[in-house]
Amino acid sequence: MLYGYARCSTNEKKQDIDRQRRELKAMGVELNNIFWEYESGTNNDRIQLDRLMKMVKEGDTIVSLEVSRLTRSTQKLCEIVKEVEQK
Repeated sequence: MLYGYARCSTNEKKQDIDRQRRELKAMGVELNNIFWEYESGTNNDRIQLDRLMKMVKEGDTIVSLEVSRLTRSTQKLCEIVKEVEQK
């Protein structure tokens, strides 16, 4: 299964997440498989990212337009990669 993750740091009045959704869709991710949220990249308690991480299983692919959309921390990125590899 192909999943996408899109994130903006502030609310929808200040930032538009639609560009990320359009580009993920153009990459082949179905709209219902795109997890998106307005949260700081330094926040470790992101509901949609957590939901995505619980759903992903062996053989799945997660697409994000930029590493900074997943996290702003190298340590957290390594944790995400390790968790996905274990699945």
